[in-house]
Amino acid sequence: MFVGHLAVALAGKRVSPTVSLGWFVAASTTLDLLWPPYLLAGIEQVRIVPGAMALSPLVFDAYPWSHSLVMAGVWGAALAVLARWRRVPAKATLLLAALVVSHWVLDFIVHAPDLPLWPGRSPRLGLALWNSIPGTLVIEGLLWMASIILYLGVSQAHGWLGPVTFWSLVLICTAMWASGPWLAPPTSPRALAWFALIGWIVVPWAAWADRNYMQRAAV
Repeated sequence: MFVGHLAVALAGKRVSPTVSLGWFVAASTTLDLLWPPYLLAGIEQVRIVPGAMALSPLVFDAYPWSHSLVMAGVWGAALAVLARWRRVPAKATLLLAALVVSHWVLDFIVHAPDLPLWPGRSPRLGLALWNSIPGTLVIEGLLWMASIILYLGVSQAHGWLGPVTFWSLVLICTAMWASGPWLAPPTSPRALAWFALIGWIVVPWAAWADRNYMQRAAV
């Protein structure tokens, strides 16, 4: 799930409109931001098996430090501490921590049974929505569209740069997500990890776009 995680970030802005969207994107994608460095370091493992699932050729053999439920809670707490240090309001830091954990919940819906509850010998869970391309595109697409409407409901662009930065982010992320099922599989796990590092760009991009929007006045 890609734009589904970003959808949660946009929805978070509705709850705490004074906090930068960059924080919400960082929270909702934390687990995927951590995964590529762990993969490059050999701490976690993935195999590329075309046809493993209808929507994804990836078989996640081990990713307990980035994607277990317990570690999601740990990373959520760590991000909340960092955000509080950066003067994010206390209530919003709790929301950020919850958004980090929400990543595991959304992955649980789409992944094969490969998500651990904790590092070590753990049950591995997943409802495998990725076995249905139409089902995934419809459910995740509706989340994405609804979240954009929610965001624009509390944020109003000021100047021409706002729509350019925001809609370019939306369109590029949508294109990457929608084209995923039909792209050639990655050539190797290492190539996949390097490509996945692109996710780090989305956080400052979202923060940049959000700086060009202001909170809508209450009616």
